[in-house]
Amino acid sequence: MSYILGFAGSNSSTSINFKLVRHTISLTTSFETKLLNMTNYPFPMYSEDYEKENGFSNSLVEFKNDVQNASGIILSVNEHNSNPSAYFKNVIDWLSRLDKKFISGKKVLLMATSPGKRGAKSSLEISEKLLSRFEAEITDTFSLPSFNDNFSVEAGITDEKLAQEHATVLKNFLDATQS
Repeated sequence: MSYILGFAGSNSSTSINFKLVRHTISLTTSFETKLLNMTNYPFPMYSEDYEKENGFSNSLVEFKNDVQNASGIILSVNEHNSNPSAYFKNVIDWLSRLDKKFISGKKVLLMATSPGKRGAKSSLEISEKLLSRFEAEITDTFSLPSFNDNFSVEAGITDEKLAQEHATVLKNFLDATQS
């Protein structure tokens, strides 16, 4: 059975990117969805030595299968010092070691948010290039600046212009996923 998979590139229990993904997934009513909270995936820091000694964890294999069985992926990446978090990069390192084509051909709505005015745009740009390298099909990107001013858990995106932009990229992604 096919579904839209949603997750954030953060393992923080208070992740604002997870809140954005959860909101976005809630709007995809015409699809079955699966939302993963990455706090449940405590992958060790990748190293060749660790891989040789321990191989691949069951949770990594299950996560890869979730990615590959999805019709499309809604992902929001966080930003640390103008880059994707070490956690997100580590997840990509593990997935690519397990299967270089872990995300090949998957439609992806790539988002980012931060408390700052740039809305994690640097991380978004780097992540778009990184995922494209593994043949992900990025249908659209969306950056939500000033998260604390433009988002509420109850209402979602509160800025009308940003809410419309979000709705447009989500529609484009869902249309691309259906075709």
